[in-house]
Amino acid sequence: MNESYEARVTKDSLVFSAAHFITFNGNVCERLHGHNWRLDVTVAGALDENFYVFDFIALRDACLKIVSELDHRVLLPERHQKISVVTSDDGREVTARFEDRRWVFPVEDCCILPMENTTAELIARWVGHRLIRDCDMQSRTCLEELRVGVEENFGQWATARLSLGAQ
Repeated sequence: MNESYEARVTKDSLVFSAAHFITFNGNVCERLHGHNWRLDVTVAGALDENFYVFDFIALRDACLKIVSELDHRVLLPERHQKISVVTSDDGREVTARFEDRRWVFPVEDCCILPMENTTAELIARWVGHRLIRDCDMQSRTCLEELRVGVEENFGQWATARLSLGAQ
């Protein structure tokens, strides 16, 4: 008999308020705006020697750490082809540019993310890779998949499904 289980965390504490803007259709750039984002994280796989998939507390704490890094920040894409994000020489300001538009923020108010666009999908992927690293999930042979859902607005979710290699 082949069994699989899931451990899921989604809590009111896994919410962060952050601003962003994205581009789409090549040359359309949204206005800067904010969301109250929320995480929903599921780890799937076989039971381990403790008879659980993954420790809820460890997963919750790793999520809280990431949420605290993103909370009350402007999320900016480091790898966007048309949005330039540059930190000033004195390290005090971040300037983002798209065509003839320019935004300047205090560096402590920004979270520059290693992604192409700050979409909910790519934020979910980034959170997932952080959780895999921070929780050392790749070394756990019983784990099969990590799913990270990011709600950017009530009822609007994006989910990244990341394989953990156990088959």
